[in-house]
Amino acid sequence: MPISLHAAFVPSGLQMIGTGRHLLKKGEAWCDAQGKDHSDVLGARIIEDMLPFTYQVKCIAEHTAGALAAIQVGVYSPDLNPPPGTFADLHAKLDGAEAALGALTEEQMESWIGQAMRFEFKDMAMDFTAENFLLSFAQPNFYFHAATAYDILRMLGVEVGKRDFTGAVRIKMPS
Repeated sequence: MPISLHAAFVPSGLQMIGTGRHLLKKGEAWCDAQGKDHSDVLGARIIEDMLPFTYQVKCIAEHTAGALAAIQVGVYSPDLNPPPGTFADLHAKLDGAEAALGALTEEQMESWIGQAMRFEFKDMAMDFTAENFLLSFAQPNFYFHAATAYDILRMLGVEVGKRDFTGAVRIKMPS
């Protein structure tokens, strides 16, 4: 049986939203335990020309719920608004993304297959079908930003490992 677009995208998006939420908790707890200001994590970057931790977490939501919302209008352009600036506001951003993904039905997403979708940013444009946009653009992006948020925490010395990144894997339940 072929896998649905919903099954190929939504569970993985929810998994990375959970990862983002977990990384926020780990980062905040580390700041509190180390007596550090929250901005030490929130504003941290791997290298100066990369965007900060807050942006990485924001983009987990943007490339999950934001991508799905964009399909409904046929165009995705990156949200250039500043990212939320607190742990609580970042949690709220991820909570909204989780709710948006949870509200979608398989039937709704299957109806998008073959639909025209366009990515636009500055003078760049890329045309996709909805399914190719989700699976070849949005999905790699939410993984990239989740991995970058993880990497920032590792760079700072926060104790995180592979399980903190993979989060809730979808294992087969015993019969």
